[in-house]
Amino acid sequence: MSSYDGPTGTPTDSPWDWVNAHTKEYVESNGAKGHIWQNVPTLLITTKGRRTGRARRTPLIYGRDGDNYLVVASKGGSDTHPEWFLNLTAHPHVELQVGAERLRARARVATPAEKPRLWSIMTKIWPDYDNYQKSTTREIPVVVLEPLAA
Repeated sequence: MSSYDGPTGTPTDSPWDWVNAHTKEYVESNGAKGHIWQNVPTLLITTKGRRTGRARRTPLIYGRDGDNYLVVASKGGSDTHPEWFLNLTAHPHVELQVGAERLRARARVATPAEKPRLWSIMTKIWPDYDNYQKSTTREIPVVVLEPLAA
């Protein structure tokens, strides 16, 4: 079994002001504020930078599939993957904050067989994911975050 090789150190947050404000509120309130954003649940994911090795933190809408968390690498329907997704494909060990709970997880892209069911879970939470997929030729991934034992 491999050892955990996730992000370490103080994470860098988004350069986008509104994303940074959401993250700050989430962290400062220990998830009491920011966990629910625009009536949907969000988590904070901290990835290890694929080039720098530095911790990078991003708020994302999430769903659940049993014990696993689900996120969508949509980038609003952009033709390129979000940076956090590129980071976790290089370094799949991540840290999550879900409300007040903090945990480590291993990220993986949903398989083609499981993606339709998981995509359906996520579009029930955020229906615009379907519009995002229609606006790009890029296959938008669903990421499964599997919690690791403490």
